[in-house]
Amino acid sequence: MAHFGHHLVSALLTPLSPFIRDNFALDYAQIGWLASAFALSYGVSQLPAGWLADRIGPRAVLTIGISGVAVAGVLVGLSPTYVMLIVFLILLGITGGGYHPASAPLVSALVEPSKRGRALGIHQIGGSVSHFLAPIVAVAIATAPAFINFSWRASFIVLSIPIFILGIVFYILLGRRGYTRKAKQGISEGHTETARTPGHWRCLVAFLILSIVGQVLIFAVISFIPLFLVDSFGVSEGMAAGLLTLAYFGGLLAGPLGGYLSDRFGEVPVTLLVTFIAGPVIYLLGTMSYNWGIFVVLLLIGTLCFIRMPVSESYIISRASVRERSTMLGIYYFGSRGGSGVITPALGYLIDQVGFQDSFTIVGATMVVLTLACAVFLWGDRRSISTELHQ
Repeated sequence: MAHFGHHLVSALLTPLSPFIRDNFALDYAQIGWLASAFALSYGVSQLPAGWLADRIGPRAVLTIGISGVAVAGVLVGLSPTYVMLIVFLILLGITGGGYHPASAPLVSALVEPSKRGRALGIHQIGGSVSHFLAPIVAVAIATAPAFINFSWRASFIVLSIPIFILGIVFYILLGRRGYTRKAKQGISEGHTETARTPGHWRCLVAFLILSIVGQVLIFAVISFIPLFLVDSFGVSEGMAAGLLTLAYFGGLLAGPLGGYLSDRFGEVPVTLLVTFIAGPVIYLLGTMSYNWGIFVVLLLIGTLCFIRMPVSESYIISRASVRERSTMLGIYYFGSRGGSGVITPALGYLIDQVGFQDSFTIVGATMVVLTLACAVFLWGDRRSISTELHQ
């Protein structure tokens, strides 16, 4: 529920982008800067928030990541100008930056190492559900007769109110369970750190590059899906937002599936396979006609996006000391979330210049080349290919 509340407000930006574009008369690059404002601030704030969570515990950081995000969401809905919208999206990113570095170690500490991937995958369901429901609920509110004069603004304001309440309730529940300061040690913390082996840092850096860049590219493509559907196929803004749910529907089971596969076969093979497949799928998105095929492609993109998140978290947690897990995850989320703040406006500019098809082809080819390059360094990571936890 906390993961759901954390992502719901920020998940509104993409499905409502056609409404926002019409309101402020924006081009693709300017829409990209909106996504960038949130993503950059969200990514940069992961670093201090992860460090802070290791020192004061998860309770306060997680609450800000839910109720604080809701307050920022209300301000986004009240934005009178494009510039103020960017300012409040930056605030949205700052308030949300601590959730993931604090929550992943908390979840990991409550299960055995052999089930860590599945536990993180179950946690991922909350975020996937919020992204799945956001387009449906946001458009329903934005087009409702009672809110027609407020349009996209009503979606941010109305949905932020219950999320703020959820954050307060979550704060009380964490207090009752004893998470008032540093996170308690759980059953998995005794034997979860992997001994440093030759090539440890080489593999870790290669894995981080593959995970961060791969995730950034997929998120950048997803950010333009509603606009792609509206401008390439002439569908309505509401239909485009509704079709975006196909991408996020793929994420409902992708998290648990990715966690199970990583527990069973190791994080590295799963990450390499998912990132490699993503390249051709993104290429196909730009070549499809408006028929059942594009629905399948949207479903695959969402699945590939969310299947790799618990895998990456599991890999990093298993290689970080208990005292540094939130900090290490903060570095990972800094790159994966903040990186999209750089790539998304760049992709918007590229689309303005060469169109959707050529832009998606370039992104797809980059994914394939990236996977092959990182595979050279990662395939020697025997711990991830033949997981020590099962030996």
